[in-house]
Amino acid sequence: MNKQYSYPLDLSWSTEELASVLSFFNDVEAAYEEKIEARKLLDSYKAFKNVVPSKSEEKRLGREFETVSGYSLYRAVEAAKEKGEGKISLGK
Repeated sequence: MNKQYSYPLDLSWSTEELASVLSFFNDVEAAYEEKIEARKLLDSYKAFKNVVPSKSEEKRLGREFETVSGYSLYRAVEAAKEKGEGKISLGK
């Protein structure tokens, strides 16, 4: 996968908010590229939702992220919810 892409970010977010969103994007990448604890991904998703509470904004960011990375925020979160405990890996 091309690792030379830009994350979809809102520059009006605070440093803490940017860190939460970046952490979630990194956890989604980990779900595809290696393994990640389902609970860790869900915790970072919760922090992401504190920054991006709007479902439409979440979907927009998800589409933009998937376009540049090939990784789906939705599929990663759904896999973590299904797994509940333990590690998830969405890699091919």
